[in-house]
Amino acid sequence: QFFVFCHGLLQLSQLLVSGYLKSSISTIERRYGLSSQTSGLLASFNEVGNTLLIVFISYFGSRVHRPRLIGCGAILVSLAGFLMSLPHFITGPYEYDQSVASTFSNTTDLCQPGAPGAWTNLSDANCTPHASKENHEVLLVMFMAQALLGIGGVPIQPFGISYIDDFASERNSPLYLGILFSVTVIGPGVAFMLGSAMLRFYVDIDKVGAAEVQLTTKDPRWVGAWWLGFLVAASLVAVSALPYFFFPREMPKEVGELLHTHPSVEFPLVLSGFPVVLLRNLRHPVYLLVVLAQVNISAMVAGLATFMGKFLERQFSLTASLANMIIGAVNIPGAMVGIVVGGAILKRFQMSLRQCSAMCVLGMLLCLLLAFPLLFLGCPTQKVAGVTHWDRYRQRRRAGHGVGAHSWGGHTPTTGTFLGCHCPEKAFNPICGSDGVEYTSPCSAGCRNVSIGANGSVLNYTSCSCIPARGLAGFATPGTCSSGCSRLFVPFVVLSCLAGILASTSHTPSFMLILRS
Repeated sequence: QFFVFCHGLLQLSQLLVSGYLKSSISTIERRYGLSSQTSGLLASFNEVGNTLLIVFISYFGSRVHRPRLIGCGAILVSLAGFLMSLPHFITGPYEYDQSVASTFSNTTDLCQPGAPGAWTNLSDANCTPHASKENHEVLLVMFMAQALLGIGGVPIQPFGISYIDDFASERNSPLYLGILFSVTVIGPGVAFMLGSAMLRFYVDIDKVGAAEVQLTTKDPRWVGAWWLGFLVAASLVAVSALPYFFFPREMPKEVGELLHTHPSVEFPLVLSGFPVVLLRNLRHPVYLLVVLAQVNISAMVAGLATFMGKFLERQFSLTASLANMIIGAVNIPGAMVGIVVGGAILKRFQMSLRQCSAMCVLGMLLCLLLAFPLLFLGCPTQKVAGVTHWDRYRQRRRAGHGVGAHSWGGHTPTTGTFLGCHCPEKAFNPICGSDGVEYTSPCSAGCRNVSIGANGSVLNYTSCSCIPARGLAGFATPGTCSSGCSRLFVPFVVLSCLAGILASTSHTPSFMLILRS
């Protein structure tokens, strides 16, 4: 029972490291200019080392000192966590467009028209937002850390599960595994809650004073202290690894049985038997079907865990901190409940392998029924000028000195649209136009005036020549445009949570199928 407690704590800490990356993925993208394709590859790269070694390492099972090998793997996971935070310390402070901050200081981000006709020298690059170039040095460090994380995690789960299953009674084993898996699920949940807390702090909290930070957490330019959570998680893994170096190779109460079941064998003979065992497993239909099901479920969970936070941010206009809190406080605890219920049902009814498989099928079918409506809970992607909304730019480039009214939604823009506004090349200070289109900065929307509140904050931008408003120049408000999907937020969270509970009930039965088949 003490081993179950220690292993639950270790897996919680291990998944805290890997889960924290998923909770801060959108922040890391913004900090280092990563694309979603790159960040998705980064989040899954830990599986490379894991996949290459998991079959070979798992084969040796009881033939090695499992607790010590688990402890060594945990040390590698801890090093990976510390390595993930390293980019913060080897790169300079975060730089953002400070031309018009949340507290207004000057007008350099407003349109500064040049001589008439100066607009003709503008290129497409001047009309579209500029993403920061991906930092290859940072990527190299992070990919190395992810590979190390995968290698370190290889012995933790399989050796821990087999160790518990070998020494627990057949009656208690499902309950112990259910408890272990439920505690394990808390890891990603705590990771998202930790991300929610850490992202409230400014990224360079150790480099600049609080008085120098003009941004708020609701500002789209805000970057939280993503690196701080990795230090916390890595430290917890290091502490959790210590007890494993003191566990015996075999539990005293079942030494005789284990020695009879797994007699000592020379290492060359063990190694030569590996291909035979591998082929025998590959010819086992039940084993293959369960593994295939686990692969598909894992692919679904990996995608959701990595990008669900970003989806909530964009679809329901949430901050990164709030999105992480929702996932950590609602969705992941729901999965934990499902795992506990699945393990309790197995123990209560002493299910056979056939009944375990039926329970898995029923749980996933009910999950699909509840998840299907999620396909229809959403809104169209927000229009961002020059990114997802091109009509006006293309027409302007084609039209030369004149633009047809039809290309501007039935409105003709003022001449300010065609003046060279001398916009900062990498300006990023999003505003929401009165036409419902989002612009990367006031300058890109041709705004020439700004209204300031009593506390010095920006109320709105006016005289925006690129924003049509019944023949006049339009206006814009600071920040991104609302998605208009807030009414669908609660149904989305409730359905996704219930679907997760039902899917998780099949977790323990599926592992019992692997262990008993």
